[in-house]
Amino acid sequence: MGNTSETTMTAEQRKILAVMLVPMFMSLLSVSIVNVILPDMQRSIGASNSAIQWVLSGYTLAFGVLLVAAGRAGDLFGRGRLFVIGVSVFALGSLISGLSPDPLVLNIARVVMGLGSGLLSPQGVGMLQQYFHGKVRGRAFGMFGTIVGVSVGIGPVLGGGLIAVLGEEWGWRSAFLINVPIALAAIILGRFWLPKSAWVGTGTESDSHGRRRADFDPVGLVLLGVGTLLVMLPFLERSAGAWIYALVPVGVAVVWLWVRWENRYSRRGGSPMVDMQLFKTRSFAYGASLTSMYFVGMPGIWVIVALYLQNGLGFPALHAGLVGLPSALLSAIAAQAAGRVVLTFGRKMVVLGVGIGLTGVVASALLVLAHESWGVSIWWLLLTLGITGLGQGMAISPNQTLTLAEVPVDYAGSSGGVMQTGQRVGTAIGIAIVTAVFFVVQPMAGYGAAIVAGFGFIALVIVFAGVIGLVDLARGRAKDRQDGQPVGS
Repeated sequence: MGNTSETTMTAEQRKILAVMLVPMFMSLLSVSIVNVILPDMQRSIGASNSAIQWVLSGYTLAFGVLLVAAGRAGDLFGRGRLFVIGVSVFALGSLISGLSPDPLVLNIARVVMGLGSGLLSPQGVGMLQQYFHGKVRGRAFGMFGTIVGVSVGIGPVLGGGLIAVLGEEWGWRSAFLINVPIALAAIILGRFWLPKSAWVGTGTESDSHGRRRADFDPVGLVLLGVGTLLVMLPFLERSAGAWIYALVPVGVAVVWLWVRWENRYSRRGGSPMVDMQLFKTRSFAYGASLTSMYFVGMPGIWVIVALYLQNGLGFPALHAGLVGLPSALLSAIAAQAAGRVVLTFGRKMVVLGVGIGLTGVVASALLVLAHESWGVSIWWLLLTLGITGLGQGMAISPNQTLTLAEVPVDYAGSSGGVMQTGQRVGTAIGIAIVTAVFFVVQPMAGYGAAIVAGFGFIALVIVFAGVIGLVDLARGRAKDRQDGQPVGS
């Protein structure tokens, strides 16, 4: 498939996208949908506040910790194989979650769901690298960006709708059970539609006896998994007290040891989990940094908007969820359009998208101030948050395409896992900080001031993401001039 046209998507490529994108959509939806169904879930199974918090935290931790290791396993043993295993694990966790009789079973099941998501997600990115090239790859990443945007926006609406139609008990349960038949269909189609090469690893080598073996680097796996867990945990389990934040520097130290180990492992002739030379590649280093910073800011928008609309203004969950629909739709449309022209405009499109997203955040803050001061309808958030979604669609998918453009196929899964880990860690840190800002300001100045303060933090983070993009753009132009090429992206 490497010799297929780089401008026209083949029937086989469309089948690969169909198999990959639906389970990836489900795994991302399982993050956003839970925020709306938590109260009904808590009443149904009699869960305490701390127990119900782990419905979110357990999934996010398991998802984030496994990404790089799962991506490397797909590189070595076959991305199709790991993808189907991940979808199967996700389906099992969804089934148990939907039938859970008590909080303990539900939390264990959500961890299983997170493990499944962590297994399947980097395989999708790896297969996009493996089977799509040129402008077709940009379009494929545009479709991936579409499912990211739609999953964030549609989750609260779908969750509220299921509860409205099926009632408190089976509404929240169906939010999990709906994954099972879709996952089974993906498993069956994956077995028939994914090419034979997807079931064979690209990183195996022969030993002294001529036998094929995979160099999986178990020490690197453990070090990175533990480091990621220690960094993420304090931002997801804040009820433990201030002492838990002492785990963050410990986690950073473990990640540093992992980097040292990977370099040593490579020098000794092994195949590390992540080729550290990738971080010397400008496109990968800056792109991964930009997306991590961006995700520190943007996901927190939907948390504080829900808090403001439901707790501050008394909106029902379904109405609060509807506010995010235009953003999801515009993000999906922009990602599709950007995917078609990303190779023409390059990093300039990413910087423009970040700027448009920033405009939407600032406009949303000003709208809340206008609503609180002069009674301007809060439903104008449909427009301002829509601008934010438009910017996200123009920034995230093109950035992913450009960031992975120079990554060798043998490391496509693990490098995609690095990017997604940055997104998960960034999201955990960002939501923890933005909700802390919200809850500190709210008792002193009210819900309006609290959400404006939250928007202020998010805007500052997005500015930093834009600066990373601008530096990358400037260095790219300088390199073009040095090489005597026309100044481009």
